[in-house]
Amino acid sequence: MKKLLMGNEAIALGALRAGVSVVTGYPGTPSTEILETIAKEKGALSGLSPAGERGDPVHVEWSVNEKSALEVAAGAAIAGGRALVTMKQVGLNVASDPLMSLNYVGVKGGLVIVVADDPGPISSQTEQDTRRFGAYAKIMVFDPVNPEEAYLMAADAFEYSERYGRPAILRPTTRVCHSYASVELLPRGERKIPAGFAKEGGRWVIFPSLAYRSHIRIEKDLLELGEVFSAYHANRISVSPAGMSGRGGPRRGIAAGGVSRAYVKEALAAIGGKGGGGVSYTLLEVATVPFPSALGRDFLEGSGEGPLTEVLVVEELDPVIEDALIRLCGIFNLNVKIRGKLGGDMPGAGENTPALVAAAVSAFLGIPADTGGGTVRAAPPDLPARPPVLCAGCPHRGSFFAVKEAVNRYNRNRQQAGLPPRKAVFSGDIGCYTLGNAQPLDMVDTCLCMGAGITMAQGLNRAEPDALNFAFAGDSTFFHTGIPGIVNGVYNNADAIVTILDNFTTAMTGSQPHPGTGKTAVGSPAEKISIPGVLRALGVKEIVRADPFDINAAEEAVLKVLDKRGLRALVFEGPCVVLGAARGAANWGVSRETCTGCRICVTKLGCPAISLSAAYPGGSKPARTGGPERKAFIDAGLCTGCGICKTVCPAGAIGGIPPDAPPRPSGEKEAPR
Repeated sequence: MKKLLMGNEAIALGALRAGVSVVTGYPGTPSTEILETIAKEKGALSGLSPAGERGDPVHVEWSVNEKSALEVAAGAAIAGGRALVTMKQVGLNVASDPLMSLNYVGVKGGLVIVVADDPGPISSQTEQDTRRFGAYAKIMVFDPVNPEEAYLMAADAFEYSERYGRPAILRPTTRVCHSYASVELLPRGERKIPAGFAKEGGRWVIFPSLAYRSHIRIEKDLLELGEVFSAYHANRISVSPAGMSGRGGPRRGIAAGGVSRAYVKEALAAIGGKGGGGVSYTLLEVATVPFPSALGRDFLEGSGEGPLTEVLVVEELDPVIEDALIRLCGIFNLNVKIRGKLGGDMPGAGENTPALVAAAVSAFLGIPADTGGGTVRAAPPDLPARPPVLCAGCPHRGSFFAVKEAVNRYNRNRQQAGLPPRKAVFSGDIGCYTLGNAQPLDMVDTCLCMGAGITMAQGLNRAEPDALNFAFAGDSTFFHTGIPGIVNGVYNNADAIVTILDNFTTAMTGSQPHPGTGKTAVGSPAEKISIPGVLRALGVKEIVRADPFDINAAEEAVLKVLDKRGLRALVFEGPCVVLGAARGAANWGVSRETCTGCRICVTKLGCPAISLSAAYPGGSKPARTGGPERKAFIDAGLCTGCGICKTVCPAGAIGGIPPDAPPRPSGEKEAPR
C-alpha cells in the first residue's frame, strides 16, 4: 500500500513497523511531528500486541528535556525493548552526556535517536552537523535522502543497533523532514516482548575498566562498519551512460550525501536530457557514518578503469564526505583532486538548493548552464523579507510591554528624586519570546540556549551589580532547563528578576503539552505542576503573578519587585492565542474621529494587526499637510480581541466591536464612539 507522507510521518511509521515499544522526545522543529504521529497512530496497534504482553504496546511521552528523554529510552533498551528518541540538532547537545556514556555501556534492544538537522538554519541557533557529532561519539549515523528512504532507514537503524549492541542515530534534515512523498508501506514485523532487565554482574555500570574494554570493541566495530556499510543499500556507485572515460577527457566523479543526493541526480538527469548524454562521470552516494571505506576506495580508483582525476563533493553543513575522501587518497596514495567546501567550490554554510547544485554540477562537468535544462529550473526571485513577529494577541507582547513601561516609569521616578537611573538588561531564551528582540519592543538583549537566560542574568549582575537584570523564560523552557538555574540563583544569593512567560503550552513548536499543562503527549490527564509552587519550593521568596493582558496591573506587578534584592520572580500567565482563548470583544476597531494619528499603538506595540491607513474605508480626511491623514487601522481578520492596544491608546480611540457589527468596505470595523 502506498501513502502520501511527510518525512517525519514516514520515520514514525517506519519505527512502528520495526516494533518500537517506547518513544520519548522533546519538541523541536524540524523533528516534532515524528512523536506526534506515533502518538496518533499507536492506537491502531492495540490489537496487534503479542499474546501475554501487558500494558500499552507503545509508550509515548514528551519528556521534560532531551537528556531525560534519552535516559528513559536507554532504560527501556537495556531491558530489551526497542526505543526511539526524537529531537533536533541542538537538543542533542542537551542529551550528549548520557549519549557519550551509553555508547560505552551498550544496549540490548535497538535504540534509535532521531536527530533532525536544520541547514540554513531555518529555525535553530546553529547549523551543527550530527554526522560529525556521531563520528565524535563513535556512533553510527543513517542519513536519508528522502521520506521513502527515511521510512526504510528507521527499521535499518534498529537492526544495526541490536546487531552491534549500541545506539544508532537517524539524521534527517529539514527538507527530508518536511517534504512529502508517496511511500510504499511494508508489513509490520511482529513486536518482540522485552525480555526484561538482567543484572549480569554489573554489566550496565560504567566503571573505568568497563569503559576501557568497551572502547577497544567500539574501535574494532567502527572499522568493521566501514566495510559493512560499503554493501548497505543506500550507499552505492553509479556510472553515467557514457561510461567513466567518456570521450577521453578527465575522469570525473561526484560524491553526495543527504538530500543533496537527490539534487545531484536531478541535475545529472537534466544534463543528460538536454544533450549532455555524452558526459562521463561516476556518482557516489553516501548515506552512513562511518563512511563506507571500501566503496569509497572503489569509487576513487575507478572500479578497474583507472583512478578518477577529480571529484566534486556535494553535501550540506560540514565537509564530512569530503574529509573521508581526502583521507582515503592519503592512505592509498591516490592522486585525485577533491573539490568541495574546503576549496570554496561549494558553499561553506547554508542549505543547498536544486538550482545551486545544478549550477555546480554543470560547471564541474564542463556543461554550459543553459544545457542543463530538463527539470532544473532557474532560481526564483527572492521573496520580500518577512521578519518573524509575535502573533496578534500574543500574551508575551503584553508581558514585554509591561516590563518596559514599568522600568521606564521606575527610572523617571528615580530621576525626579535626584537618583541616577538604573540600566536594565533583558536576558532572553529559546522560544516564541525570542521574538521580543524585534522593534519596537526591543526586549531581548541576550539569547544563548534553553534555560541560559536565567543563569546568564546572574552572571551579568555579578559583573555589573547596579543593573536591573531580567531573565525571560517560557513555561516549557522553565521545566526543560530553567529549574537548575533557579536553584543556582537561590543557593548563590543571586540578584536577578526571573520572568516566566507562561502561555500554557509549548507554543513555538506547535502547542505540545508540558508538565504544567495537566496532560500527556497522548492527551491523557496528568499531574499539573505549578510553576509558582516550584519556585516557592526552591526558596524563591518574592513571587508576583500577573495577567499580561491587563497592562496596568502588570506594570504594578513589575514595580513591586524592582527595588527588592535577591532572586525574585514574575510569573505572567496568559493563554497562547493558538489555544483559542479570546478575551473580551471579538475584535477591536479605531474611531476615525477620535484617533489623533499619534501612532503610539504602532510604535510601542508592534502588533501585526495594527497598521497606518492613508485613506480610511469610505473616504479620507484631508490632513494639515494637504494629504490624507495616516491613522491607526486594525485588521479585523488578524485581531484576536486581546485589548492591549486599547490600554495604550492615549486618545481612547480604540474600542470593542460587537461580533454582529457589519464590516466596513475593507474589512475594517469602526469602534463605538
